[in-house]
Amino acid sequence: MHNIAANGADIPALGLGTWTLKGAECTEMVAEALKLGYRHVDTATAYDNEEAVGAGIRTSGVARGDIFLTTKIWHTDLAPGDFRRSTESSLKRLGVDHVDLLLIHWPNPEVPLADTVGALNEARANGLTRHIGVSNFPTALLAEATRLSHAPLVVDQVEYHPYLGQSKVHAACRAAGMAMVSYCPLHRGGDLLSEKAVLDAAKAHGRTPGQIVLRWHVQQEGVVAIPRTTKKARLKENLDIFDFALSDAEMKAISALARPGSRLCDFRFSPKWD
Repeated sequence: MHNIAANGADIPALGLGTWTLKGAECTEMVAEALKLGYRHVDTATAYDNEEAVGAGIRTSGVARGDIFLTTKIWHTDLAPGDFRRSTESSLKRLGVDHVDLLLIHWPNPEVPLADTVGALNEARANGLTRHIGVSNFPTALLAEATRLSHAPLVVDQVEYHPYLGQSKVHAACRAAGMAMVSYCPLHRGGDLLSEKAVLDAAKAHGRTPGQIVLRWHVQQEGVVAIPRTTKKARLKENLDIFDFALSDAEMKAISALARPGSRLCDFRFSPKWD
């Protein structure tokens, strides 16, 4: 495992995504991941699993101080008073006194960004989180958020996989000293894991297609991947990507899979994408 340095944060390059994991299954997956060596767990208010994630952390036997824990505030709770209440509720559900990273989950044009970024900074100043950042912010909004924030933003968490190019956001993150965190890093399996560029690299390195795609993520400068899985066996496989490297040709061939119309997470409240 290696870590990404981003504006004072030290972020494990591979984390466990928990979107759609619920209840006992979620608790078991978090605990198992931490026992295997994961040190980065990602959740959100909207996932309705913070209590289960917190239970997984406590039953894992891994010290809280060794875990990089992220949660996110939903776009309907971005007004300052709502933001504070939502953050405190998240901490209570997680059973912790702070998270390592607190994110604005989605931008909301109906709430002034200055107000939300102010509330985000206040959460950091009050010790509710060690670091702050954003999620689903295209470059124009990212630039605005960076300008408005007193403390440095450390990540922009966005959908990213070989089918969806994010070169503009990635470049903006690097220019600002931020990491880019990839959610849905494996697309949703299926076709991506059957692409010739992925299969050829898997054969060459004696790895699974999923490991090749995750390696493609973490081999890029300042990129963190947070794959989610419902299979315990896949946890170890996903983690086992730090002892080999893809060639420049393999990286380029996988990057060349990007194509229009491949975004999985696009909603009525989504911003105008780059």
